[in-house]
Amino acid sequence: MGQFDSDLQYNSPATNCRETWWWLLLLCIPGVNFVFLIWMTNLLSKSFGKEEGFTIGLIVLPIIFYPILGFGSAEYKGPAGQ
Repeated sequence: MGQFDSDLQYNSPATNCRETWWWLLLLCIPGVNFVFLIWMTNLLSKSFGKEEGFTIGLIVLPIIFYPILGFGSAEYKGPAGQ
């Protein structure tokens, strides 16, 4: 169980996008959560060197675009592509 907790902590989308704990709190507020979820998805796509069009694909067709990030030639470039 301890290993699962540490994996969950280090592999959360907010951690991959280098956002702080209050982002997770904002994701719990109805209405506000959609804005921050889209923003977090955009930061995730920029972390892999993709543009805003890919972000739209991640939102509209996640079953197709997330495997492209995972199994395609995209490389992790750091938080938000820095």
